[in-house]
Amino acid sequence: MNTPHRRIKACLILQRRFAYVGHDIVKILRREHGIEEFCALVSTRTSLKFLLRQKDVSYSELLLDEDIQRRYRDEVIDWAYLQWLEREYGMPNLWPYINVDRVIRFGQLVREYPHDTPHYSHEDMLKMLQCYAKAIIVFLEKEKPTFLFSSPPGAMCTVLFHHIAKKMDVRIFIMGFPCIRNRALVSEWYDRFTFVESFVEKHQKQPTETIPHFEDARSFIREFRERPRVYSAVHEPARRKFTRRQHFSFLAPQKFAPMLGWILEMTREWWNNREARGDYSTIRPWNFIRDAMRRKTRNLIGFDDLYDDWNYSHPFAFYPLHLEPELNLLLMARFDIDQVVLIRRVAQSLPVGMKLVVKEHPQMVSFRPRRFYKEIKKIPNVMLIRPEISGFDVIARAALVTLVAGTAGWEAALFGKPVITFGNVFYNALPSVTRSSTPEELPALVREKLVNFTFDEDALVRFVAAIFEDSVKADMLNIWEFGGGAEREKQLSAFAGLIASKVRA
Repeated sequence: MNTPHRRIKACLILQRRFAYVGHDIVKILRREHGIEEFCALVSTRTSLKFLLRQKDVSYSELLLDEDIQRRYRDEVIDWAYLQWLEREYGMPNLWPYINVDRVIRFGQLVREYPHDTPHYSHEDMLKMLQCYAKAIIVFLEKEKPTFLFSSPPGAMCTVLFHHIAKKMDVRIFIMGFPCIRNRALVSEWYDRFTFVESFVEKHQKQPTETIPHFEDARSFIREFRERPRVYSAVHEPARRKFTRRQHFSFLAPQKFAPMLGWILEMTREWWNNREARGDYSTIRPWNFIRDAMRRKTRNLIGFDDLYDDWNYSHPFAFYPLHLEPELNLLLMARFDIDQVVLIRRVAQSLPVGMKLVVKEHPQMVSFRPRRFYKEIKKIPNVMLIRPEISGFDVIARAALVTLVAGTAGWEAALFGKPVITFGNVFYNALPSVTRSSTPEELPALVREKLVNFTFDEDALVRFVAAIFEDSVKADMLNIWEFGGGAEREKQLSAFAGLIASKVRA
C-alpha cells in the first residue's frame, strides 16, 4: 500500500523582478515534485498583477508589501506591542529591521545613490514595523506554511518575515550564491551556508580523498588560481563601464532611441498606474532622470586625477569598496557601515611601511561623488587605484585582504590569503578568515594575520567540496537579471529539485 505524502505548503517571498523567477520555481515544484499548496508575500503591484493574471498556479493568498506599508498612515504606535515584538524577535533590538530597508531608512532605490535622506520620521518607521509585524503574524497563522523560500532578504518586511517564520517553526530556505561559477544552493539563514557547514562537520574525520567531490574541489581551486574568473555571467568585466566614452555611449543613435523609448514607457506606466503612484517603492520618472543626469555629470568631470599609480613592489593590504546600497553593509554588518571610517580604521591598524590599497567596485563607477574619494585620499598610507585594474591581480599580490563581507574575501581565501571581515558571511567558517568585531583589537588582529598566519589548504578543499555536494549547476543570478538563455529551464529544474530535496529530508 502506498504511503500518502504529508501535506506540504510552500510560502515564497517574491521581491520585485524575482517574482517571475520565483513563480517559475513554483510551477516546477508543483509539476515535478507534487507540492500543490502555495502562498506568497509579494513586492510591487506589477509583480502582484502578474501573479493574479497567470493561470498556472492558484495561490491561497498573496500578501502585498505596499498595501501593508500604506497602513502606517492610520496606525497609532502601541509601545507595549513594540516592546513585546522586540523581546520576541529583536536582534536583539528592532533597529536592524529599520536599517536594512534602503527605501524606508535612506530613501534609496526610489532615488539613486548617493541620495541618503529618509522620507519618513522615526515614528513613521516604527508604525510601519508595527503594521508589518501584525500582518505577517496573521498571515502565517492563517496559511500555516511548511517552508519558506526566498532570495536573500533586503527590506524591513522581508527580514521581519524571516525571523517571525523561524520563530513559528517554519522551515527556511534562502537562495545562496556560493561564488563558484554557475552554482547555486539554499541555506537556512541569510548570513551563513548552514547545510554546507553540516557537510563539513559530517566529513570532518574522513581523509580528504574519501569525501564526496574532493576532486571537483581541488580542480576548481587549482583552475581558479591559474585562471581566476567571476562566478556569474552577470559580473563579466565586459558588462562594466569605466571610461567617459563608455558611460556616454547611450548618446549613439542606435542606443539613444531605445533609451528614450524606455523613459517614455516608464513615464506612461507611472501616469496610467494611478494605484501604484502612492506606493513607497515606486520610482518617480523625474527623479530617475534627475539622478541619471547628475551621475552623467560626475562622469563627465571624471576621477582620473584622484587615482594613484599602483606600486605592488611594496607590501600592502587591500580593501575593495562595496557596492551601495548593499546587504553586506546594511544587514550582514548589523551596524551601519561608513566605508571611509572603516578604511581609516584599517589603515591606522597597519604596520609601518605597509600601504592600504583601495579599489572601487566596478558597478559603482560614476555613482560616488568626488568628495567621497577625496576623504579617502586624506589618509596618508592609502592608495586609491583605478577601478578597471583586475581585482584578482590585486588580491593575488596582497599580504592581507580586509572587507565587510563580499566576493573579494572569498576570492582571497581561494588564493590562500589571510582575510579579515567586518560582517557575517559564509566564508567566515574558514580558518583563514577572521571576523573583527572590536575596533580597539584590530591592530593586534592585523599583526597576528601578517606575522603568524598559516594557510590550511585541507580546510579549504573540504569547504569547497561541501559546496559542490550541497549545490546544483544553475546561474540563478543570471536567470534573475537577464533571463538565463537556453539553459534557463534546465537550471531552474535543478534548483527546484534541490529545494524539494531539502523540504522532504
